[in-house]
Amino acid sequence: MCSITGFFNNENAMEHTLHALEITKNRGLDGIGICTAGELYIAQDVNSLGIDPDISQRNVLGHRLHSMVNFVLQPIAHKGKIVANCEIYNWKELDEKYGVEAQNDADLLIKLIEKHIEKQIFGTGNKTTSQTEIMQVIDEILHETIGVYAFAYWLDDTVYIARDIVGLKPLWYSLSDGFAFASEKKALARNGYAEIKELNPREILVYNIKTGSLEKYNREFFSITPLHEGSITEIEEHMKILLENAVSIRMPDEKFGILFSGGLDSTIIACMCKMMGKKPGIDFTCYTAGLCEVQLPPDIEYSRMMADELGLDLVVKSIGLDEVETYLKDVVPLVEDTNVPKVGVALTMYAACVAAREEDGIRVMFSGSGADEIFAGYDRHKRSTDISRDCYADVLKIYEKNTYRDDVVSMNNNIELRVPYLDKRFVDYSLKIPPQYKINDEQNKLILRLLADELGIPAQVSQRKKQAAQYGSRFDKAIGKLAKKAGCKTKTEYLKQFYGKPNLKLGVLFSSGKDSNYAMHIMQEQNYAIECLITIKSQNPDSYMFHTPNIDLARLQAEAMELPLIEELTIGEKEKELDDMKNAIIRAKNEFGIEGVVTGALYSNYQRERIEKVCDELGLKVFSPLWHIDQEKEMHQLLDIGFEFIFSSVAAYGLNKSWVGRIIGEKDIEKLVKLNEKIGLNVAGEGGEFESFVTDGPMYRKKIEIREMEVIERDEYTAKVVITDAVLVDKE
Repeated sequence: MCSITGFFNNENAMEHTLHALEITKNRGLDGIGICTAGELYIAQDVNSLGIDPDISQRNVLGHRLHSMVNFVLQPIAHKGKIVANCEIYNWKELDEKYGVEAQNDADLLIKLIEKHIEKQIFGTGNKTTSQTEIMQVIDEILHETIGVYAFAYWLDDTVYIARDIVGLKPLWYSLSDGFAFASEKKALARNGYAEIKELNPREILVYNIKTGSLEKYNREFFSITPLHEGSITEIEEHMKILLENAVSIRMPDEKFGILFSGGLDSTIIACMCKMMGKKPGIDFTCYTAGLCEVQLPPDIEYSRMMADELGLDLVVKSIGLDEVETYLKDVVPLVEDTNVPKVGVALTMYAACVAAREEDGIRVMFSGSGADEIFAGYDRHKRSTDISRDCYADVLKIYEKNTYRDDVVSMNNNIELRVPYLDKRFVDYSLKIPPQYKINDEQNKLILRLLADELGIPAQVSQRKKQAAQYGSRFDKAIGKLAKKAGCKTKTEYLKQFYGKPNLKLGVLFSSGKDSNYAMHIMQEQNYAIECLITIKSQNPDSYMFHTPNIDLARLQAEAMELPLIEELTIGEKEKELDDMKNAIIRAKNEFGIEGVVTGALYSNYQRERIEKVCDELGLKVFSPLWHIDQEKEMHQLLDIGFEFIFSSVAAYGLNKSWVGRIIGEKDIEKLVKLNEKIGLNVAGEGGEFESFVTDGPMYRKKIEIREMEVIERDEYTAKVVITDAVLVDKE
């Protein structure tokens, strides 16, 4: 892994480049390089670059080298120039296939790009090429590569940037002052850039230096169809071959480490490495970490058990509470986030990486990340109505949730992370495995557990239920203890002292009902800044996408929360109403600088997929914190944290007009639970059984008092309330 950066159309491009490379210096300690339009400076360290201090350049590329494949300093210059952070495992095969005589994988990239441009475009006699044609050429080349990458290619007056399709190698960019990109977000932020975006792995960007314009080229992602045919045993055997290849191709020519929890995913990786270790030159150690002040963490207990059972070398990093706080001072600014689960996982990985670096000088570490997303490993998957689509969505968004965290934590220890489960051939195959081979009512990751049994992994691990890293290491408990010791009400409040900025600026798709309110509250509690509410007012009462009862009162709720509201009118025509939603989100992005959108989606793939598609087009992230939450649990939590709401409409057997217009309490939830047991009613109304309107909540500065309303009964089981008079009143 390396650090790449570039600044274009900026008077301070050289200064910014050097500063960015200093901020990310732990990503590459083997060399440094910078290039301008006409000069190339490469050296072992920054003091040896020999850059003229009086040089004035508006366009600069920069690179820090962490060399694992043939030591070649970057930027590399041929017809164009490239800086790459890549591990292309089949680069020698591609070099032989195309005869480009590359020195390493980064050199292969630029030579292949230029060879294909020359042959496929200029070779046809076409002297005026479109950027789309060149981006298609780049995409075709990347399709052949096996591995991970993030790179920038500078040719004449254009700069192309891309990253691997899953998003394991990070890349951020900004257009706030010319065009800039970097491997880490902080490298741009500390150079004064705003509106910093993470590059969507499914896009290639091209920046025109002369015009200052940016174009996007969309890349094809994985598919979930057609599902594989055959028995679970037949499919597992093919899956095993692919995973063995993914592990084998990532083996370095030096001792490496495995992030080890004694759980299913990491034990399969360790077991495969052990079997391959019979070959000469393969040497590895497993590393695990945890809080050991009171009792042994589960991950350490299972890791020791498996190390003894399978004959693995294991290093355990045991840390005390005071040391946890010391680590947090490094970890939280690294991940640039105060999300408690994210920090807990990062802390576990960080401690293991420290042990690997300090004790054994490890430079490559294997991780079991990705298996839960591919094989329906989370508890929420048990409530899924479409496993294949949910696994697809998890892989689609894994770059937003996990991969950047994992990358910056490992690279801060000068360790490169390799992730076999996210090998693109393995992902492509595994997403097409029939859902019944992944999960049933009793167990998840079924086919992966079958593989573990075949590998001879003991049942106490092959059948072990998932426990997230922050809990298995007990670091989540450590954060809780430290928060209490510091007198903080929440863990997030405690973590804010290490990173005071909001994680991201968000807009909320706001319906006036309980789900969008609750989702907003969750994101606020996790230190995300809510900049505005976005309400779509549909004239179609049967809209597929949007809540309609009493939607005009969303403005009163926004006033109660002292938040700006963007309203957009739609006639509610199916699919076309998405254009109106897109327009509203664009307004929120332009007026309030939002970087993502919050939804209250619970189970509707129809809604979630369409919102994600729109936000992808706009370069925004999507947060659905209630997705597949237990419905009964959600209803109880709403009341526990102080929400007040009414049912504004009902439409289901077992409900009637007596349910609308009054504050819902615990006894009502108990009745809904009984109705669910009896007739299958959705406790949270996800099936359209009822709509809600929130009158008060923890983020409301004032509460809403309903003074007049009209109850309209359509039939015995269908009724709605029209609120005709409501005002804000002070809260007691």
